[in-house]
Amino acid sequence: MRELIFSLLYSLSCGLRSRARLHLEIIALRHQLGVLQRKVPARTRLKVTDRWLWVALSRFWSDWRSSLVIVKPETVVAWQRKGFRLYWTWKSRPRVGRPKISMEMREIIQKMSRENPLWGAPRIHGELLKLGIDISQATVAKYRVRNPVPPSQSWRTFLDNHVSQLASIDHGANDLVRGSVRVCRSGT
Repeated sequence: MRELIFSLLYSLSCGLRSRARLHLEIIALRHQLGVLQRKVPARTRLKVTDRWLWVALSRFWSDWRSSLVIVKPETVVAWQRKGFRLYWTWKSRPRVGRPKISMEMREIIQKMSRENPLWGAPRIHGELLKLGIDISQATVAKYRVRNPVPPSQSWRTFLDNHVSQLASIDHGANDLVRGSVRVCRSGT
């Protein structure tokens, strides 16, 4: 009689639930039955995919604890925390790559680039090689001081300053094939 009343109340409560919650509960219960029916030793073993399913259900379904039978809700929360720790451990792992250079070497590169603003990374690299310092050109480019203002005028400034001396610029198809551009001065 007790079972009949319980099943009647349960079916009545199922009718009042939303359809999505009911489907989530069915998935959870079927999964637990599948885990229990596996042919394994006496103790039930959960796979990684089982844990992922419960972590996902706990994220999308607020009443997931009511359907959980084979593990404790605290265990699912512990799986979430473990996954979070593993992710950040992986994210902050030491990277393999170019070895770090000393602070003294960085200062030498920065001093050379400050004192010689027209020198690029290849020139500084060459000078360091002459001094017997074996370092990669890419490393020099990485630590070189960038000048906020270019050392010479831009093309736009050049053209503005010399527009009175320019008569025309021919971008004809024949010139583009040869890769040249003719600049004619006014008066010639």
